[in-house]
Amino acid sequence: MSIVKKFITVGGATLGSRVMGFARETLMAAALGTGPMADAFYAAFRFPNLFRRLFAEGAFNAAFVPLFAKEIEGGGKEAAKRFSEEVFGVLFTVLLLITIVMELAMPLIVRTIIAPGFEVGSEKYDVTVKLAIVMFPYLMCMSLTAMLSGMLNSLHHYFAAAIAPIFLNIMMIGALGYGLWTGADPLTTAWYLSWGVLGAGLLQMGVLYAGVLHAGMSIRFRRPRMTENVKRLLVLAVPAAVTGGITQINQIIGQMIASTKEGAISALQYADRIYQLPLGVVGIAVGVVLLPELARALRGGHLREASNLQNRSMEFVLFLTLPAAAAIWVLSDEIIRVVYERGAFNPGMTATVASILAIYGLGLPGFVMIKALNPGFFAREDTKTPMRFTMASVAVNCALAVSLFPFFAERGIATAEVVSGWLTTVLLFATLVRRGHFEVERALVWRLVRLVIAAGIMAAVLEYASIYTAPYIRPESGLLEQVGAVFALIGLAMIVYFGVAFAIGGASLGMIRRNIKRGAAPAAKSEDAP
Repeated sequence: MSIVKKFITVGGATLGSRVMGFARETLMAAALGTGPMADAFYAAFRFPNLFRRLFAEGAFNAAFVPLFAKEIEGGGKEAAKRFSEEVFGVLFTVLLLITIVMELAMPLIVRTIIAPGFEVGSEKYDVTVKLAIVMFPYLMCMSLTAMLSGMLNSLHHYFAAAIAPIFLNIMMIGALGYGLWTGADPLTTAWYLSWGVLGAGLLQMGVLYAGVLHAGMSIRFRRPRMTENVKRLLVLAVPAAVTGGITQINQIIGQMIASTKEGAISALQYADRIYQLPLGVVGIAVGVVLLPELARALRGGHLREASNLQNRSMEFVLFLTLPAAAAIWVLSDEIIRVVYERGAFNPGMTATVASILAIYGLGLPGFVMIKALNPGFFAREDTKTPMRFTMASVAVNCALAVSLFPFFAERGIATAEVVSGWLTTVLLFATLVRRGHFEVERALVWRLVRLVIAAGIMAAVLEYASIYTAPYIRPESGLLEQVGAVFALIGLAMIVYFGVAFAIGGASLGMIRRNIKRGAAPAAKSEDAP
């Protein structure tokens, strides 16, 4: 299967999850709006999500996958199974200890890290503490799920791992639907959601374990021991955890600052959900697929193939991300109105969230390129360099967020995240090129220039066309009218972008056909291959 077909497999499954995420957030906006219970729930949910990105997805995508793949090549599935069991024993024990400590320290954590702006003793503070206690074990479930996902990806079983997040949306939609159906108040609905999150974690872990069994492997618990393999994993995983969680780190910093303003946390979350759609479908798909493929090519000494994989990945992500970024910038107000503006979500909230979303749109290509560039380091078992760049990015984010928040409120926090994301992208790209690990093709550069022009023309057409669709997207218009108008704009955008891109040489049928038929150049060992 070609690299692009694998991207489509993972991206398609992720798209299904993100679409259900939209449905979830629409129900959330209707049930909670941007009120205190929405702030409390999102603040409590952000914390286990942060640790999930730090200790699970980031660490295992960067460290576990190359080592697991190496075990398969060196000793077959039996060696890989033994390595997985060693890691599982240590991971389970560490996660259990972390969960116990965090549960006991949750009041202190909420008032110092999660939401220092919440007044201690207030209902919002107390509810946040209780919801966080219920949801924190989700970290343990998702960390083990991430390990199982890494195994499946290394065994080239991508679909099960990609579709697992859909169960979180199913459980949360069920909780929200039940709350709306019974007329539950926001506090009760927040409780339903919290227990739904915990149930989803258990369900996802079960689904992924079944996937591993189906792939021909099983895992049993081993007494935790610091073997050489586990030590090597930890050496790679600690810096990779920081790198993989950069978005969540920046968001938790933004949340700490935003907690001083009523409704700011939930406003940022609603905008984040929209831009996570293209980021998840394109960026995560590329990151998940590219790492094991790149690691395999490098271990075999096929440097030309590795270079081709990186160029095709960059071409693919920007071909799809540039128009998405332009459309988000131009249509942010229309998107937020159609997706959220009903129930407790009023027009004033629409204006606030739309302004945040427009800023996130400017950062989307950078965020996606980070997902495509990090595997260039991780596949070479270099996790420290991206970590250093991440730390610099976090420092910039902190300084900008604190400086801009008093003047621009939530928009200042979004701006800080976007600037720090682009800084990371530039540092990663420049370092790979300087080291000779990313040989940029001249044809790729010219193609990307043409894609930028096509996206710019598309944005101008959308700006003009939105004047004519405005009467159909007003608050007093029906939902079907609003949805129809937005989809008409999206359809027009696709026609213009792809039409211009093909006309001026930004894309061609030959390019698409070539990428679908083969994901990499024929393997050729470089003269300086190890």
